Amino acid sequence: MSNERAKILIVDDDAMNRVVLSDLLSDEYDIIEAKDGDEAIEILEKMAKEITLVLLDMVMPGRDGLEVLQVMNEKDWIKGTPVVMISAETSSPHVEKAFALGVTDFIYRPFDQMVVQNRVRNTIGLYVKQMQLSELVTDNIYERTRNSDMLISILSHIVEFRNGESGQHVLHIKKITEILLRALLARTSEYNFTEDEIDSIATASSMHDIGKITIPDEILNKPGKLTKEEFDIMKQHSMNGAKMLDAIQFFKKEPLMKFAYDICRWHHERWDGRGYPDGLKGNDIPISAQVVSIADVYDALTSERCYKKAFTHEKALEMIRNNECGVFNPLLLECLGDVADRLPQEINDQRTNNLSEAEFSKIARSIFESTEDDTNNIIAEQYINEHKKSLFFASLQRGVTFEYTYEPSLLKLETKRAKDLSFPKTMVEPENNPDFWNIFGRENWDEFARLLHDPQLNNDSFIFNSDMRIKGQKKPCKIKVQQNWNRRDPENPELISIYGCVEFIK
Repeated sequence: MSNERAKILIVDDDAMNRVVLSDLLSDEYDIIEAKDGDEAIEILEKMAKEITLVLLDMVMPGRDGLEVLQVMNEKDWIKGTPVVMISAETSSPHVEKAFALGVTDFIYRPFDQMVVQNRVRNTIGLYVKQMQLSELVTDNIYERTRNSDMLISILSHIVEFRNGESGQHVLHIKKITEILLRALLARTSEYNFTEDEIDSIATASSMHDIGKITIPDEILNKPGKLTKEEFDIMKQHSMNGAKMLDAIQFFKKEPLMKFAYDICRWHHERWDGRGYPDGLKGNDIPISAQVVSIADVYDALTSERCYKKAFTHEKALEMIRNNECGVFNPLLLECLGDVADRLPQEINDQRTNNLSEAEFSKIARSIFESTEDDTNNIIAEQYINEHKKSLFFASLQRGVTFEYTYEPSLLKLETKRAKDLSFPKTMVEPENNPDFWNIFGRENWDEFARLLHDPQLNNDSFIFNSDMRIKGQKKPCKIKVQQNWNRRDPENPELISIYGCVEFIK
């Protein structure tokens, strides 16, 4: 492993701020300084691949921090370089815009030595783990399981759950893709897929939305219509997924990876050339991506989402045929008609592999853990924790769901009922926000915090009865909480995050 130190670019128009940050970090990192946004962009033009982290001031004369972020997005630097924003500004619009542009965390002035050092260290560590996670989805899992059902199970629990879906979507897409491919073979001799190729395309379909790993939660799970700016960010997932797969050199010649790349990149193209990201038209779009596109639209229409109710099978078919959800290959629309009567039953026969926590943990560890590389052990823990989260949220029927992480200190509200609490979707350092205390009440906090940090609680979960002040009135509520512990050191377990649900008692 290289012993080269990480490079941090500090961008701040205040020379004293640059000196303070440099003094705090130079013992551990190599420091590069920029006095304004233009100089920062010049440095990134030359050194983007070498810079590990950017500390970016939000308010600067000339090109400010948000404008620098915009350029980093346009040039794709943001994908390879995490950004921590320096700010005295805590208003929700500025924070939300920064997160939408890809900021990983915030550091507020005046600087606290421990906070700065920990935020920088944690951001770099989290970024490295995220990159490893993205690669391992198409590297370690594929290498050790090839086309097995385990790949589908893992992806359905991780990728689709983060997108606010049940885990069934991956299985549905796989089944619909397989059915449509066989209908296509029955209608025309233009395509001569072998059984292995049909299986590979159906399996590769499970990775169609893997690029959504890179999309901020507040956009990915927004209840309601996206703004143009938000939709432009959402559209990046198809190219981002393709880039993730393309970076895995070892498997590039494998048919499954070739199909997965085509599907990831082009399943949002349209037959009339008005899709994205490349505006391909007609049969310039790979047939595998065309098939998955119809499968994806059909299942999206017939499934409930955070922004809509499910349409009936008949209504979904009507909308697809009327080009209400894109424009599709007429031949594939005929194939859809051929199998339409079978689809509801075939899909209903698909069931998520409801693994117990113990079974899922065993599988994740067998895939990832290695006595030679402790990184794999960390990735295994991430997958296990995501599985626990998916089971917890799947068990909830109503209420306001939330997730709180300690490093960084971040509160996220995930449901459309979040507005009942008058909170922004993302609250940075809520413990320093008076609005948080006005709603929760400090009188409840001591007991709640004591329960949170008790590692002996059975099943790492509990229910806390409390009152919250909503719009000036006290309302009794029940808070169901699931804790997420790092127990690699059994003697000193560390509480990493919590997720839960607030249910108001009538």
